[in-house]
Amino acid sequence: MGLWDKMRGELVDIIEWLDDSRDTIVWRFPRYQNEIKMGAKLVVRESQVAVFVTEGRVADVFTPGTYTLETRNLPILSTIKGWAHGFNSPWKSEVYFVNVRQFTDLKWGTQNPVIVRDAEFGVVRLRAFGGFAVRVVNSELLLKELVGTDPQFRTEEVLGFLRQLVAGHLGSALATAGVPLLDLAAQQLSIGNRLAGVLTAELSGYGIEVSKFIIENISVPPEVEAALDRRTSMGVAGNLDQYTKFQAAESMRDAANTPGGSASDLALGMVAAQQVSAALNKPAGPPPLPGTAAEWFVGVGGQQQGPFDLAGLGRVDGITRETLVWKAGMAAWTPAGQVPELAPVFANVPPPLPPQA
Repeated sequence: MGLWDKMRGELVDIIEWLDDSRDTIVWRFPRYQNEIKMGAKLVVRESQVAVFVTEGRVADVFTPGTYTLETRNLPILSTIKGWAHGFNSPWKSEVYFVNVRQFTDLKWGTQNPVIVRDAEFGVVRLRAFGGFAVRVVNSELLLKELVGTDPQFRTEEVLGFLRQLVAGHLGSALATAGVPLLDLAAQQLSIGNRLAGVLTAELSGYGIEVSKFIIENISVPPEVEAALDRRTSMGVAGNLDQYTKFQAAESMRDAANTPGGSASDLALGMVAAQQVSAALNKPAGPPPLPGTAAEWFVGVGGQQQGPFDLAGLGRVDGITRETLVWKAGMAAWTPAGQVPELAPVFANVPPPLPPQA
């Protein structure tokens, strides 16, 4: 430091800070050998706090206002220095101005995807990004825990630490939110508010608070986005017949725009689309009533007859309980009387006459 700078430092009796950096949290007032004259003017502007540090200890703290530095408004420093009966000579002390406004231009983002379990989609990898705002709520803690003797403490010096905290708590916040994947966008504000509270609790020992935490976007991998798009497309399509016709029209347009496409290719595409549409829209008939399926075969007079349903089986000429019957699923031809399923057929048929004596 030159002679003029030394003399100017000794003559200057106004201590103030005009911040034009927008990213400085703490700034130490420069003074040759840290000498301050008794009776000097201290100007603390709105959004600032002035902290006096003497002999390595935090002493008096001044909120916004203009002060004349005297022993009466420096009680802690007077005690440290032993000024019991007043003091008028220059004295040494470091003056740190702490910016207590909100710093709102801080960004965050996930370097690696956060893995969460979703009730509908299973295990999903999520990425997110956004911004947050911080401010100093305890200047003494900040000086002790983070700043130390740094003459100019900027946001970039603490931003990396804050981003690590965000990454460490984001996964837990998303996993425990209990919000389905498709509803995350609607819950971003509430999740952000919850994270702000968690991060503030983590930073309470450093004198910093996260006043606002904003989630701008939560995204899923491209393949999951494609699956969601297909699901959305099916929901929008609604009527499968109309959707098939739409696809056929799209195929016709593509075929017309494809070099070398033939009329036969176009016709085949139209026929295939019509067949799919007919299969999808074909009304399903009611299932057959029990006992009406034509599935029984009988052996009468050495000849195979059938198939018959149960009603038709009862009208077969010459059928008895000893008549052999068969249907799909049976291992072999079996006398009708031994098939419990055919009991109704013989309900009104008397058994054969006993042999004559």
